[in-house]
Amino acid sequence: MALIRIDHLPDKIKMNMPLNVIVPDPGQMKEIPVRQRKILYLLHGLSDDASAWQRYSAIEVYARLYGLVVVMPSVGRSFYIDQPNGQQYFSYLMDELPLYLEDVFGIVPCRENTFVAGISMGGYGAFKAALLHPERFFAAASLSGVLSLSILSAIPKGSDHGDFTHLFGDLDKLPGSQHDPAVWLQSAIDNKVKLPRLFIACGKQDDLYPLNIQVVQYCKSLGIEIDFHEEDGKHDWLFWDRQIRLLLTKLLIPE
Repeated sequence: MALIRIDHLPDKIKMNMPLNVIVPDPGQMKEIPVRQRKILYLLHGLSDDASAWQRYSAIEVYARLYGLVVVMPSVGRSFYIDQPNGQQYFSYLMDELPLYLEDVFGIVPCRENTFVAGISMGGYGAFKAALLHPERFFAAASLSGVLSLSILSAIPKGSDHGDFTHLFGDLDKLPGSQHDPAVWLQSAIDNKVKLPRLFIACGKQDDLYPLNIQVVQYCKSLGIEIDFHEEDGKHDWLFWDRQIRLLLTKLLIPE
């Protein structure tokens, strides 16, 4: 596979950002051009960037196995939101980046060929993308995801607390706000939209495990089908690498 690093200046963010893309080598095309292949958006966590998936997982091996195009954007510590300072990270991910990929690579994927997955903060971003734009994705996966922002209000006063307050405002008011995944899920039910296939995975030794269990139970209470996977594991790349391999097996190998 070819790993392409692009340093570009998104209009929505107004600063130079790295973008990593995995595409097949010429000899691996096998008469299936990039524009016709399945595309996987992989979203990083709070302390990572576009290089994390390629550095810490075997995603290139899996991309070769399934002939995938893999897109790994950078969004800093934005939590995939359009920030108050004008840097529109979610709009970049959903609007500007797809157009850029079309212009540069000719990628115009249909819903059935488009997946999104992320770790930790990226799990939040993946579900946000899929639930607010269900017409764009066939499946979405949260791996050890921050799927309830209520955990942020418990952070002690300090640098991280200040960062999140800058992003979201009063952290005590997050439940029921536009940033609350529970609101996205309820809205999807109320509007009777066709949801993507939803996957959640979390390790039993992960501090976010109880939160993920709560989200799974909430989805079930709404009648939303969730493919939930739990096993021994921590909040680390050993767990996430196993989960992305399992996810691709479920999505891409016929039963």
